[in-house]
Amino acid sequence: MVRRIASQVHQQVSRLMRGDYIKRQPAWFQAVLDYPPLPLPPKAPPARTAYDQPSKSPKTSRPRAYDPKPLPIAYLEDKIRRQFFRDHPFEAFRPATLVEGAGVEDAHSIYGKAWTRLRQRGRNPTPEDAIRFTLNLHEHHDKPLAEAYTTAVAQFRALRSEHHIATKIAVMEAEYLGAVFSRGEIAHAFEKEKRGLVTFERREELDEGAIAARKRWKAVVERNEGVKEWTKGEEYVRLWKEGVRPTYAPVLTQPLNIEPTPEEISQSADFVQIQKS
Repeated sequence: MVRRIASQVHQQVSRLMRGDYIKRQPAWFQAVLDYPPLPLPPKAPPARTAYDQPSKSPKTSRPRAYDPKPLPIAYLEDKIRRQFFRDHPFEAFRPATLVEGAGVEDAHSIYGKAWTRLRQRGRNPTPEDAIRFTLNLHEHHDKPLAEAYTTAVAQFRALRSEHHIATKIAVMEAEYLGAVFSRGEIAHAFEKEKRGLVTFERREELDEGAIAARKRWKAVVERNEGVKEWTKGEEYVRLWKEGVRPTYAPVLTQPLNIEPTPEEISQSADFVQIQKS
C-alpha cells in the first residue's frame, strides 16, 4: 500500500477495496467513515495585518518561524477598556442595552479629524464613547495613548458631573412644583430588605411561642411577693427550731373527721390480731 498520512488512510483503503486488492472490509473502516479525522491545517497561512496583533518592540520585528497554532488577537480598544473600568468600576453597574454591534447602529457622522471633543457626540456620554474617543485621538490626532486617555477621561468626568447636577436640579424643581415620583425598583428592594430585617428580629420570639404552643402542659409557678433574693434556708431553719411544721399540702397533713364503718374495722389488721389473741 502506498504510504499515506494518518488522515488519508481510509481514502486509500476505499480505493484498494474498489480494486479488489482488499477482499474484506476492516473493522474500523465504517467507524472512520462516520467520524472522519480532521483535515490538516494549510502549510502557508494567509498574511495577517498588524491591526489586531499585539504590539512588539522594534528588536523583535524579525519574521517568526512557522507555527500552526493560532496567534493571539489583541485590539487596542480592549486595552483602553480594561484600564477605563479599572479606574471607573461603578460604570459597569449602569444599565445598558443588549443590542450591540456596528450592523445595528449606524456609524456616527462625527469621527476622525472632525472629532476633537467628547461633547460632540452628546452631553451624557457612555463608557464606550470615552473609549472610542481615546482611540480616535490616538489614531487620527497623533497623540500618545497615555495623553489621549487622560484627555478623554477628563472630558468624560466633566460631562458626567454636569449631567448629574442638572438632573438633581430638575428633580428639585419638579418636586417644588408639585410633582410626585413613584418608587423605583431600587427603593422597592430597600423596603423589602427592611421588612426582612424586622422578621429576623422577631424570629426568636416567634420560636419561643411555637415551642410553648407545642407543649402539652406547663408549670404554673406562684411567685411569693416580697421575696427578692435567696435566703439560704434561714427562714425554714428558724421555723423548724421553733417547732412550726411546714404546711406544703394541707389536704395531706390535716386529719379527716371521718369515722370508719364496722366492716372496715373488722377487716383491719389490728382487729384481726385482737380476735386471735
